[in-house]
Amino acid sequence: MNEFRTLKVLDRFRLLFEKFGIHYVIMRRILQMKLTMDGRRVPTVLGNTGSRHDPEKDDQNKFLRSMWLYLLLGTVVLTPVVMMSDNFIFQMSLVFGILIFMVLTSLISDFSSVLLDIRDKTILDSKPVNARTLHAAKIIHISIYLFFITAALSIVPLIGGSIRHGILFSVIFLVELVLIDILVVVLTALLYLVVLQFFDGEKLKDIINYVQIGLTLVMTIGYQFVSRLFSIVDLNYVFDGKWWQYLMIPVWFAAPFEMLIHEDRNKVFLIFSLMAVLVPLVSVVIYARCMPSFERNLQKLNDNSGTRKKVGRPKGAGISRFLCSTQEERMFFRFTSDMIRNDRNFKLKVYPSLGLSLVFPFIFLFNSLQSQEWDKVSSSKSYLLMYSAALFIPTVMTLLKFSDNYKGAWVYKAMPVRELAPIFKGSLKAILVNLFVPLILFVSIIFITVYGLRILPDVVIFLLSISLYTVISFLMLRKAIPFSEPHQVSGKGEWIPIIVLMVILVLLAVCHLLSTVVNYGVYIYMILLIFVNMVSWRRAFRMTWNSIIP
Repeated sequence: MNEFRTLKVLDRFRLLFEKFGIHYVIMRRILQMKLTMDGRRVPTVLGNTGSRHDPEKDDQNKFLRSMWLYLLLGTVVLTPVVMMSDNFIFQMSLVFGILIFMVLTSLISDFSSVLLDIRDKTILDSKPVNARTLHAAKIIHISIYLFFITAALSIVPLIGGSIRHGILFSVIFLVELVLIDILVVVLTALLYLVVLQFFDGEKLKDIINYVQIGLTLVMTIGYQFVSRLFSIVDLNYVFDGKWWQYLMIPVWFAAPFEMLIHEDRNKVFLIFSLMAVLVPLVSVVIYARCMPSFERNLQKLNDNSGTRKKVGRPKGAGISRFLCSTQEERMFFRFTSDMIRNDRNFKLKVYPSLGLSLVFPFIFLFNSLQSQEWDKVSSSKSYLLMYSAALFIPTVMTLLKFSDNYKGAWVYKAMPVRELAPIFKGSLKAILVNLFVPLILFVSIIFITVYGLRILPDVVIFLLSISLYTVISFLMLRKAIPFSEPHQVSGKGEWIPIIVLMVILVLLAVCHLLSTVVNYGVYIYMILLIFVNMVSWRRAFRMTWNSIIP
């Protein structure tokens, strides 16, 4: 078994662990085994950058190889913000907002399985291992990885901030990084505890999946509000204390810089600083007391009593008959629809992207409303901002290739299906109906409410453009049978066509805009899009098995 440098550092604190009743030798061996197994797991941040699976590289720790991405992000994004001025309440709120977002999303995507892992209890419960040792091994296991993520994100901003603002800045920064990691881990665990308390069986697994998706969306949307905490006066950011700002966690951790470096004893900054210290510490105490209950409730994950066979007409049967021209196409439409609804890992990766697609148009719309009056906005052509809702379509289509149960893809070859067209057409129509169309319709309804019924023809053009954009995305992205590849497999250079597709989406919006400056141009463009859609959906899927299987 590998001897990790992290464990050698941990050895120096052996007496401290034993003082708290933790059997250090056993805890160390558990950690050694878990870290060895982790070397074979591909982190989410590497999910779309690797190549095909190579058994000879199984022993390399793929997590550590992903640290350069976090280091690059910290260098390019966080360091300029830290060094741009000494308005700490503004710039450090942004820095901590991004840091908390990155740490939390990494915890949710890569380490929720560690928090909720019960697979080793069958072995360890039969051994003389006390509960405190097991709990300590789990927390330290997560903390090791969060330390590397936080260090990679913050090392360059820390050095830059120390040079720009002095040594006191670096001391405050380091202390608060520890508090942030504690807060993120404990609050995530407590949230899972609440869910575990009220649900069980398969329903519990679904609820946990939705909680993970919700956390990702809340953090993604939440840090958008950080910059809105401030108003601009004479080109300087001025903080205006409001009651709801006490709920913005990044601001808590920015306040101590103002108090200790600028010696600003503002009452609001004092409260924020106390919250930055006390909330993580109090949450640790609460978590320690709830840990036995947490471990007991984890056993509910083994309960499959919530599974029930659904009897009756399959979902989507009526829609598939209307949209699909052949029996084979209808079959793959229903199959893909079922996978979209039931594959938890797929939902965990796709739904946050769809949530961003839902939010982006309204962020742009709110920015327009802040800079212009309502009458000017409602009479303008800024409704074309709804095209931003389609930005993540290529990303979602890329994820359609992957599944945890990819080994079952042999069934495609066993089916009496000679052509690939029914597979791809049925699958693409399924993601359009189940994922894209509901989102696009919701955005369109809101925009019609804001801009009036005058944009109804533009909404029809928007829907036709999305249909065409889906086909274009299929043609430009790497081809693979749906749900036929493991998540760690991805074609090299996948991001290049995605960037090109974003440019194509902008061009579609520009064409739409140009059609509005010509008399009856909108209706002419609509007829043209209908014709192009009919031709593209008929001709884009003509390919053989040999063209996608190496």
